Amino acid sequence: MLNGSAMARGDGDEREAQERLCKPNTTPSLSCRFLKLELELNAHLRVLSFGEPVRYVYNPLEYAWETHSCYVEKYCQTGQSFLFLGMNPGPFGMAQTGVPFGEVKSVVDWLKITGAVGRPADEHPKRRISGLACTQSEVSGARFWGFFRKLCGEPAGFFRHCFVHNLCPLIFMSSSGKNLTPPELNARERAELFRLCDIALCQAVEALGVSMVIGVGRVAEQRARRALSAAGMDVRVEGIMHPSPRNPLANKGWESVAKAKLAQLGVLALLSNDTRPELSNTQETS
Repeated sequence: MLNGSAMARGDGDEREAQERLCKPNTTPSLSCRFLKLELELNAHLRVLSFGEPVRYVYNPLEYAWETHSCYVEKYCQTGQSFLFLGMNPGPFGMAQTGVPFGEVKSVVDWLKITGAVGRPADEHPKRRISGLACTQSEVSGARFWGFFRKLCGEPAGFFRHCFVHNLCPLIFMSSSGKNLTPPELNARERAELFRLCDIALCQAVEALGVSMVIGVGRVAEQRARRALSAAGMDVRVEGIMHPSPRNPLANKGWESVAKAKLAQLGVLALLSNDTRPELSNTQETS
């Protein structure tokens, strides 16, 4: 049984971290409040235990807190209407960078995220954390951020209207190093994980004040719809196809599918950069 102590970070004190977030005697910024919510979720997740098939659990919101907080402080802002919601980190994306769908090249070159990345307490020998120096590209993240880079030109064009977040910050691996998604966990452990993450999602949506949550992938969409409905929150939930290379349809042209769906939702018109007409003629690469 893998218990929460294996996920504990080195400094481990949420109260100390929270005190560093905001200046005393001032009204906390949205990014500060958002980061505090994530620290609270970290504290709850740390006491969970996971059995087979899980052998390793990483939480990049602990060892990659510096880069993650850079992302939130830079891009979480008032006035955003749409929240793109992923499920949980990928091994060569957020697990390395602390940024949702955080393929390293996109995070460094486009989002301009900086900071030190530590390492989890217990690493799989085949899934080492290299942080922003990681040379392995994550296809899902490259497709996701690459699409919005071509669409918006600069990050400001995207984040003026949108923010990106994951339902669950944990990444799970088997003894072989295989990536395990939350639906593959033991039913009891999965239920408690989702209970905590659903509560945190509702708090995040309320803090952000978004009018629509767009699940990236069917599971994220379904979880968001269930959590927000159960909380009685009047927030529209929609979904777009996940850009994972495991998805044959995504491999045939994820950008065109995502573009059509965002046009249907009324999001595309807000993000389109008319100076970049090449989007419609660009083939996806991985």
